[in-house]
Amino acid sequence: MLAATSCPDAGRRLRAERERLRLSTRDVERMSQAIALKRNDSDYYISHTWVADVEAGKFKPKLYKLHSLSLIYQRSLDEIMGFFGLDVRQVGQDQGLVDLPRTCLVPAPAIDVNGTITAPLGLRDNVGLDQTNLVSRMFEGWGEFPLGLLQKTDWRTSLYGYIGLEDYTLYPIIRPGSWVQIDARQTKIKKDWQSEFDRPIYFVDLRDTYMCSWCEVDGNQLVLIPSPQSRRPSKHVRYPGDADVIGRVTVVTMPLAVVR
Repeated sequence: MLAATSCPDAGRRLRAERERLRLSTRDVERMSQAIALKRNDSDYYISHTWVADVEAGKFKPKLYKLHSLSLIYQRSLDEIMGFFGLDVRQVGQDQGLVDLPRTCLVPAPAIDVNGTITAPLGLRDNVGLDQTNLVSRMFEGWGEFPLGLLQKTDWRTSLYGYIGLEDYTLYPIIRPGSWVQIDARQTKIKKDWQSEFDRPIYFVDLRDTYMCSWCEVDGNQLVLIPSPQSRRPSKHVRYPGDADVIGRVTVVTMPLAVVR
């Protein structure tokens, strides 16, 4: 759980989160409007001035009254929020309501070790793992899984990135809307590759944006190379002055079609 902060500190932390995603206050307003339309509820709308005022510490969002009710009624805050249709257990599904336009790093989650998630349990005996199958049909059922076990994930060496919906740099090898796992230990650009399919892919911080691409080092220049199919030009930046190699992409999870 995140530590409690003062109003100005909370505002600064919210601003840092917005800037991490390279979003303006106008971007937040536009994206919240899209959520409000999808939910058919104007209460989800956030104006850019509201965002600026909260970041400046001028006021706090009024969640404290709901917290008081949760304490008085001996219910969790999650349950009370659920009465109003805000089910935090479905936050993973709700992430699909927002399409981030730019590529960004995904921070490690704050894990409540006493919490649970719903996960598949009991692999069926007659499932052949060498065959294609529906995941929902491979398990006997779904049960509660302790989040504390997720601490086994090695967040020290692995980072996770999201490829923005406007980022076609390595299309179609990595499509917009993909998620990538990044090995932060592999920051040296390698040259021993045979084809574009085994050529190392790197996640790069360019100060004002992120890129996921093939890379070459040419003197004091880092060359970020797109796929031929993307029809994008290569990008040359001072290295390491204007770029940091976050790490090598080791796993890609990407959509093969737009879900409507």
